[in-house]
Amino acid sequence: MTGQPATQTSKQTPPATREAFYDAFNEMKARFDAMEPEVAVTVADEDMGVEGYVVVWNTGITKGSPREGCGKGGTRIVPDLTLHDIKRLARSMALKNAAAGLPLGGGKAGLRADPARPDFEKIYRRFVTLCKPHLYKYGGKYGGFGFDIGADPIHAIWACDELGTTDCFTGKPLEMGGTDYDREGIAGLGVAVAARTALEEAGKQPAEVTFAVQGLGAMGAAVFRYFSDYGGHLRALSDPLYGGSWVFTQDPSPALRDALIARDSDIVRDLLAKEAEKISDDTQDVLYQDVDVLFPCAVQDVITAENVGRITARFISEGANNPTTADAYTNLFSRGVTVIPDFIANVGGIIAAYIEMVSDVTPEENARTKAKVREAKDMTATKIAANVRELLAMVKGLDVEPSHAGQYMAYRNILGAG
Repeated sequence: MTGQPATQTSKQTPPATREAFYDAFNEMKARFDAMEPEVAVTVADEDMGVEGYVVVWNTGITKGSPREGCGKGGTRIVPDLTLHDIKRLARSMALKNAAAGLPLGGGKAGLRADPARPDFEKIYRRFVTLCKPHLYKYGGKYGGFGFDIGADPIHAIWACDELGTTDCFTGKPLEMGGTDYDREGIAGLGVAVAARTALEEAGKQPAEVTFAVQGLGAMGAAVFRYFSDYGGHLRALSDPLYGGSWVFTQDPSPALRDALIARDSDIVRDLLAKEAEKISDDTQDVLYQDVDVLFPCAVQDVITAENVGRITARFISEGANNPTTADAYTNLFSRGVTVIPDFIANVGGIIAAYIEMVSDVTPEENARTKAKVREAKDMTATKIAANVRELLAMVKGLDVEPSHAGQYMAYRNILGAG
């Protein structure tokens, strides 16, 4: 039986006034902005045409933890990837991990390749071997590979086979000792919990509200699953795979619900035509529907200064990475819209990864009981709910934007400020 992993305590006394908040915020932001990554390397095999990157942004936050000196994030695989891209992503992971309250630095790895190329397995395996000296298990600072854009479940099998261990990849299948967090929808659970908590703080319950989801991939499908389990009523969705934006006059049927969760596109398209009305080929149009809660779960920068005025939802819980621009955040705040930023809401995946890294449950026991999955879900729900409440207390008490409150929480944990 595994014990609860040690986590960073984020609950501290906030500044007493708005002015004091922004004095502390600006000082910590300047310090964080001045930071450079602790590790930033290019790994390459010119003969094989392999080029990849490993970046660890920070590890000071890990002092005294089970993974002291470790930074973690997933592994991105795209043909035009650069070291600069991986640095930016590792820096974002530093904020996300810290905002989640985890004693885990930010990290990221990446492979500059097309996963569709016929010799990709050979390329990927060589990349994994080249990264070995930088992996935490072998004395480096990077906590291990994981899922990101371009990733596929088979990569976990290749990486673990190449290294001869399951300790260097998170998000693995249950039988390999993992949490399989995409299939289990743990990140989407966190985004749904964030919305539920924000509603509770406003005196509302999910059963009383309608919602819309942009993007029904692994994240959006899980958000739909869990938020509808809480009682929420889906009234709009969009995804290019389903041809654009659709609206509902009543909840989806059990058959459509199951197909959306399973991402069975053929069944979804068939049932949408019977149960919903297509309003546009444009997936952006779902953002403007008259619902209580909006879940942007597709791509970045979909809510901007140009379209933010069309948003009518009163609550937004972000499942995509950076779906809202800074000026749009300010506009929404001025209109009283409650936004839970992605680096507060969308941390279930990294919490699940952390559970994989520190849990002592054997692969055999995990495959039989889903022990790590249960622990990851419990920790995700508990930690995100607490973080959302802390964030909203600062928003209400100090009249500060939610994105600034979330960043403050992250900076404070990274820099050890009170």
